[in-house]
Amino acid sequence: MRALCLALAFATLPGPAPQAATGCARDAMLVFDGSGSMDEVGHDATAPTRIVDARRAVREAMPDIAPYRRVGLLTYGPGGAHACSGIDLRFAPRADAGPAVIAGIDTLSPGGLTPLAASVATAVEVLGEDGIVVLVTDGNETCGGTPCALSAHLADTAPGLTVHVIGFRVVYDPFSWNSPEAGDYDGQTVAKCLADATGGLFVSTETVDELADALRVTLGCLVVGEAPRQISPRLPI
Repeated sequence: MRALCLALAFATLPGPAPQAATGCARDAMLVFDGSGSMDEVGHDATAPTRIVDARRAVREAMPDIAPYRRVGLLTYGPGGAHACSGIDLRFAPRADAGPAVIAGIDTLSPGGLTPLAASVATAVEVLGEDGIVVLVTDGNETCGGTPCALSAHLADTAPGLTVHVIGFRVVYDPFSWNSPEAGDYDGQTVAKCLADATGGLFVSTETVDELADALRVTLGCLVVGEAPRQISPRLPI
């Protein structure tokens, strides 16, 4: 049985009041991919782009998350002085952030490259030594950063920090010209090492439902007094 099956068994459950939730004491930062590849058209030109489906997943998941956990939002990709400087801290963790997270992703206009390490490091600065980072990415580091070196540093200096990584229709770059660590993660995003080193989950998703479920699992919490939902283990890990 895949490790994620256990996590899915304790996915976020809708509940009557925030005080009924446990496991949500730690603040979280959602680090979301806004790089240009999120808006690329695939083999089927009529199919929705990644960003269109990602917006749907966020709209589905956040109402199950925001009443129970303080969430902040950071996006990367568009804007900035050059293609790797578009790291935008939208807001720090706050209560009832669902509408603000949804609006932030709905208005995200993809562009630029993928500064994974720098984006996660910025989120960690906001959280300090304790909290949860949930990174959503469709590919590898493309700005010369070293996510695996960062993960080793975080494991040593911030034992209370957990980084979960959600790959969404990951684009595999066989050359990985500007991701020096990517060769060890053949066919996967190099960001997996962030989860491996900090005790987080790495989840590979392809559909809207899978992405929404992964967000619920990584950002959500158990509601006391209700049995866990039976969720089919659709997400490969």
